[in-house]
Formats: sequence, structure tokens, C-alpha cells
Amino acid sequence: MRASLERNGWPYLPALNERQPEWEPMKNPFDTPERTAFRRTLEDFVDREIRPFADAWDEAGAIPWDLHRKVGALGVWGFGIEQQYGGLGMDDCFMRATYNEVFGMCGAGGVPAALNGRMISVEPIQRLANDEIKSRALPEIVSGRKGSSLAITEPSGGSDVASMQTRARPDGDHYVINGSKTFITGGMTSDFFVVGARTGGDGLAGISLFFVETDTAGFSRSALDRKMGWRCSDQATLYFDDLRVPAENLMGEQDLGFIAIMENFNLERVALIAGALGMMRVCLAESIDWAQSRQTFGKPLIRHQVIRHKIADMSARIDALEAYLNQICWIVNSGEMPVAEICKA
Repeated sequence: MRASLERNGWPYLPALNERQPEWEPMKNPFDTPERTAFRRTLEDFVDREIRPFADAWDEAGAIPWDLHRKVGALGVWGFGIEQQYGGLGMDDCFMRATYNEVFGMCGAGGVPAALNGRMISVEPIQRLANDEIKSRALPEIVSGRKGSSLAITEPSGGSDVASMQTRARPDGDHYVINGSKTFITGGMTSDFFVVGARTGGDGLAGISLFFVETDTAGFSRSALDRKMGWRCSDQATLYFDDLRVPAENLMGEQDLGFIAIMENFNLERVALIAGALGMMRVCLAESIDWAQSRQTFGKPLIRHQVIRHKIADMSARIDALEAYLNQICWIVNSGEMPVAEICKA
């Protein structure tokens, strides 16, 4: 075929010889002008406020708290939160996913982890806490002025939530909490915690959620330093020693916290899927850049067919994940929670 093209003087042959593969995200059928503008705003913010500093922050083991306030000003933590509590008064799973995807492309996984620990505690506060707690805590959290964390994982295990050992016993108009939590994201910088504790018997039907503030007597914490990665995302071990919280700090019904925890994990997993998609995009872009600049056997790597096949396979996997994530977001926006699809992604 090439010989035939050369004989007939096909005008595009030189361009075909020189052209380097380019990659762009596939078109999203769910895009709207508002979602596109939202993405561009986030991309500009990450390029300006995060990417130039991400490596230094990761080495230092912390991000400046001013970054929390700047991100809060974007409104990205206000999805699903009523306006009276500082939220947007609306929700959109596509925009939630876009935020996590774009911030996942910032160059250091610890940065979005440090910023977004609050997101998995905001949901149960919004749904389950009383009005006084919501009025006092949510505006501070959503704006980035203060931090919050979900405290579930314990030294004895994390994924096995039903085996939780931290206990809370009723004592008059209070609960007394004893136990510890570990690997808590944002544990050293958060002001508020949503804490899981056992109020009943063993197993699933005996766990409750409590709203705990760090200035409560009996609360202490210690940092988990120099992790293998994500160093600028602080993590901590929390200790509860006869910590007393008012009975009003019980979130939802007693002994039904396990269900609330499992429901909360769904949107957390959507955020993780979107963040992974962003990281995959960075890996592909950097692979293409390297393949174009690295010379082997007298030509760039990108000119070797086997390398092109690998890049094409990477791109196809990214497109497949994006399409699946779009389907999940569409279902969530329709009012359902596609648990199986979320877990498979």
C-alpha cells in the first residue's frame, strides 16, 4: 500500500511518516457547559496552586492550611450540603468525580488525600447529625477553615468494620467512649471526628456513630510519620480514654451505625475511582512524552510498533474506566446507588 501511495504522489505521506501519536480524553456525552467550565476552573487552579509545589509538600510531609481554604472557596466540598450549612444546595455526581479526577492529576497522591479526608465525614454529618452540630461544624468544614475526619479503622483491623472494638457506654445524658483508631486520614489536623464505636453486642448490629471534637477531655492523638508514599497526607492514631460526649452527639439511631458506614463508603469509592482515573491519565501522558524523547535503535521508542500497541492498550483501559464511571455517575444522579458497579470499578 505504501508503495502505491508513493507512486501516486499521495500528498499526506510525509505527514504520515512524521506524525507522532497524540492522546486526548474521549468525548463525554454527559458534558454540559457548566460541567466543562467547572473542569477548566479546577484545572487552572491545580496548575497554579498545587502542581508547582506538590513535590516539596510531599517531602515536607504537610500541605499549607491556606490551601484548604483556597479549595473551600471553590465550593467543591459543598455538594449535597444544604445552603444554610454552607453548602451548594445541589448535588452532581459528575462534578464530584471531575473534582477528584482533576486533583488526582496534581502530581502527588498525598495532596488530594490530605484535602479530601473531610469528604467522607461530611456525608454522615449532613445526613445524621442534629441541627446544632450541622450549623456549628459544616460551614467550618466546607469552607476549609477547619478539618474533619471519619474514624473507623482500628489497630486490630480496618475493612472488618463488624469487629470494631472501640466501645461507647451510656452514662446518664452522656456516652463514655474508650478505645483507639489508627490510619485516620487528617487525624492530626482535623477538629471534628465522626467516630464509630460499639454500643451493643458483637457483630453488625451493635455499632453507632458519634460526633467528637478534639478539645474534649480524654481525647489524644499521635502522628504516623514517614509513610512510604502520600507523605503530605497526615495520618494519626486516635485515643479515647473515658471520653464523654453528650447523648445528642449520637449520629443516627443507636446500634445502626454499620449501615450508615457502608452507605458512606459508596461515594467514597466513587471518589477513589475518579482519582485513579486522573492518575492513569498522568501515567499515559508521561509515557507518551518519554516514548517520544527516548531513542533506541536509531529512532524514538514511539516509532516501535510494540510500544504503540502498549500505549493504545493503556488508552483503551482509560477510556473503559471513564465510560464505566460516567455510567455510575448517571445512575447516582438518577437517585439510585449502584453498589455492585461501584465495587467492580
